[in-house]
Amino acid sequence: MFDLIVIIRVSEGANIDPVADALSRMRPLCLAEDGCVSWEAYQSHQDPHRFVLVEHWASRADWEAHDSGDAIQKIYIPEIMPHIEREVHPSMRVHRPHEGVTE
Repeated sequence: MFDLIVIIRVSEGANIDPVADALSRMRPLCLAEDGCVSWEAYQSHQDPHRFVLVEHWASRADWEAHDSGDAIQKIYIPEIMPHIEREVHPSMRVHRPHEGVTE
């Protein structure tokens, strides 16, 4: 499993709704891609400029192939990237010793 957290900050308030709409349109495209286990976008209640993407991919190779898909090429790059700053964090779930790892 390859997990990814992406933190997005929309620079101008006028771009918040268009970015939210674009992220919403990306979801079904991402979920249809090979290896996409789940893909969710969240918007902060406290700071509407901030979005967090939580992605789970079957493998890093599947995530890397995602770059050439329609979600990235037709929506993310042209509609979102010009209006944001972002942090990309390949991540792993934190498990406590008493938790069984079933993933």
